[in-house]
Amino acid sequence: MIQDKQWLLSVGVFLPLAGVLVMLFIPKKDEASAKGVAIITAALTLVVGVYTLLQFDYDQSEKLQFFTTNNWIKPIKATYTVGLDGISLPLYILSMVITLLVMIYSWDHVPSPGNAKAFFILMLVLQTGMAGTFVAQDLILFFVFFEVVLLPMYFMIGVWGGDNRQYASLKFFLYTMFGSALMLVAFIALFINTGSVSFSIPYLIEHGSSIAKNTAIWIFAGMFIGFAVKVPMFPFHTWLPDAHTQAPTQGSVILAAILLKLGTYGFVRIALPILPQAAVKWAPAIGVLAVVGIIYGSLGCLAQTDMKRLIAFSSVAHMGFVMLGISTLTPLGINAALFGMVAHGLITGMLFFVAGSVKERYHTLEIKRLSGMLLQMPRMGWILGFCAMASLGLPGLAGFWGEFPAILASWSPSSVLVANGHETLFRVLTIIAALGTVLAAGYLLWLYQRTAFGEPTAEFATAGHDSHGHDSHGSDSHGSDDHGSEDHHSDIHDVSTFEWIAWTPLLVAIVVFGVVPSLMFKIMDPAVQQLTSVFGGK
Repeated sequence: MIQDKQWLLSVGVFLPLAGVLVMLFIPKKDEASAKGVAIITAALTLVVGVYTLLQFDYDQSEKLQFFTTNNWIKPIKATYTVGLDGISLPLYILSMVITLLVMIYSWDHVPSPGNAKAFFILMLVLQTGMAGTFVAQDLILFFVFFEVVLLPMYFMIGVWGGDNRQYASLKFFLYTMFGSALMLVAFIALFINTGSVSFSIPYLIEHGSSIAKNTAIWIFAGMFIGFAVKVPMFPFHTWLPDAHTQAPTQGSVILAAILLKLGTYGFVRIALPILPQAAVKWAPAIGVLAVVGIIYGSLGCLAQTDMKRLIAFSSVAHMGFVMLGISTLTPLGINAALFGMVAHGLITGMLFFVAGSVKERYHTLEIKRLSGMLLQMPRMGWILGFCAMASLGLPGLAGFWGEFPAILASWSPSSVLVANGHETLFRVLTIIAALGTVLAAGYLLWLYQRTAFGEPTAEFATAGHDSHGHDSHGSDSHGSDDHGSEDHHSDIHDVSTFEWIAWTPLLVAIVVFGVVPSLMFKIMDPAVQQLTSVFGGK
């Protein structure tokens, strides 16, 4: 079965582009047809993903399945090599699920300017880049897919974003390109130092240990910066709050749910297995930066006055837990990191969905102007509360299984780190990271209390009355662009049908993975055990 159905991954990755081709022939004015084709394409792509799940051999999840390799760019020895194992399967499927749900949400939420055709085309191109990154088994192919996601997100923020969209999109693009340039240099150095034979990841894993230790440490540094910018780790995180705050809701959801995972996935798929000796040297630095990110992100959240910006800073903190898990070099830590990636995608994606819908109704995300959501929109208020509880790591919901095992793993890091005298450092990091969970409860409950409890503020209390005067005098710094900002406050209504369809799968998944985390752990663990065996397991 592993060699069977080699076409499956290629279809899963490139099917969205077939939808793009069809959409090019649809007139710009025919929005319904453009939306329909895009949603059908995303749904068919997910069907291919579900078929992949059914065909996957779970007894051999540590092996690359549906593996195919073909010559691609012969002069530089780059190949078209794709494969899927237990590490990449959950993220590959998550990218398909999130894309479809975002498109369903977008049916009646196309941001202004309302060019639905271009907007949906960009989302399909994004889907190809995201899925391709998770199945690529060649460094050049990985790099191409890794970069493909840049342009659609740049335009999504730059065209459909808030008032400061040009600044945010440029900052996002330049930061990520800077990281990618260093990552590419590292890939070329890997290629040269392993005999200039192949960019194939399985080949490099086999021969990476032959690289001189000092050289490996410098090559790892290039990859570290490339991936850390994408994560984003402290201190490379400053593009994230701007990009999230200015992006349209759909862009924020995709950015939080999938794009941040490309960096952490790069560490697990490429940096650790190819350069294990350098990973051991870098692990303490990664752990320290991860914990600084947890505390810094949490304190940043407490300082925010804007709901979306607060959620953006929470991503810095949550991705800190993922990187802490990776830095332990243990099966428990890396399993926690992979689970945390998926959990963060579900929970923070859902929080950005809610923030987008709040913005659409109130035309502001300023926390002090929002109040009484449980009275005006009870279902929306309860959903926000549920997502806040999941995000702070409440046991029984998915967020817990990303954070708790990562903290546990950092108390007893890999034996190779203990042998190098880093045990005390990691135990200190454990205690500081645990304090980060208390701060997370603080900022999320504070956000929920301010927005959902109490009475609606005066300007929104009389829903349905003329409110032009209210909305024009104090719209937040990036609220005036919203396509509904000139409407009445009769906009304040509870969860709509398309929102229910888009959100229900995410809400169900948060509970299911929270109650039965083994659904994911048993798929990932064999591959993770194989990956960490080089560090002495444990």
